[in-house]
Amino acid sequence: MRSPLIFLFSLVMLLTSCHQNRLQQLSGTCFGTMYHITYLGDENEALPAGVDSLLADLNSTFSIFDTNSLISRVNEGSCGVVNTDFEHVLRSAIEVARATGGAFDFTVQPLVELWGFGRNKEPQQVAPAQLDSVRQFVNYKLVALHDSVLVRVDPRTQLNFNAIAKGYAVDRMAQFLLQQGYENFVVEIGGEVVCRGTKDGKPDGKRWVVGIQVPTATKDGAVESSVRFEPGNRAVATSGNYRNYFEKEGKRYTHILDPRTGTPEETNLLSVTVLAPDCMTADAYATAFMVMGLEASKELLSNHPELDAYFIYDEKGQYQTACTEFFRE
Repeated sequence: MRSPLIFLFSLVMLLTSCHQNRLQQLSGTCFGTMYHITYLGDENEALPAGVDSLLADLNSTFSIFDTNSLISRVNEGSCGVVNTDFEHVLRSAIEVARATGGAFDFTVQPLVELWGFGRNKEPQQVAPAQLDSVRQFVNYKLVALHDSVLVRVDPRTQLNFNAIAKGYAVDRMAQFLLQQGYENFVVEIGGEVVCRGTKDGKPDGKRWVVGIQVPTATKDGAVESSVRFEPGNRAVATSGNYRNYFEKEGKRYTHILDPRTGTPEETNLLSVTVLAPDCMTADAYATAFMVMGLEASKELLSNHPELDAYFIYDEKGQYQTACTEFFRE
């Protein structure tokens, strides 16, 4: 759903004359966006196939654009038994939904389709009567999981993990690389990032650096960085409303929907970057904070020391920023 909002500042370079100390790169497409993997070590000819296989499995589980995916079949009612990946993401999604008072809600799929941000539709305005007919089925409390079987109170409640599955895919890819014996790498999928180790493989070596994009006035604005930082072993995710939207009669309608109202979010936030212990959590909270707005997000952050965030918002036509202590330091 989102275009890449974070980009990496790393160069492909020969660090020493030793073949084992080269930075290798892989890239491709998944989840409707690009992925980039940079790892330190021998070039592994078998690695691309393993990466593609893992991403294909995750896409076949979580893609709402694939009519044969597990989530599509669950939404259609033709399948109720879910796999381990689905179950893990669902349980985490429920946890974030509860913590944010429903600002993050994985049952937004009917709204996504209604507003035209889903499968084979054009974005469009929605009449109040249309909204009322759908909102009653959007509530994470209408879904439960019993022994790997998904139970819905009403079959018209449908799931969408677009705001959390990409982060989960980054986590899974990082786990895969560790299992392959790589300890120094960066995984990035559509702007969601996990870093491990250092660029040169030394414990006190050069750390990986991530940049936060400056919001653009249009969808196709140039990518520029406003802040660069070292995430360490924490994951990074950014949510923003300036790449995927439509305009009607001078008003901008963003793809980020507020599950509580059923309408596109209307806060003055332009983007939120979140650091969390894992990318799945960072991904979900970044979306939730865009819906909640600055003050409510700051209040939640005060009770979650495991999270840090950097906010860019509009104040009377001027970009302003706010952040937690990590970024101030």
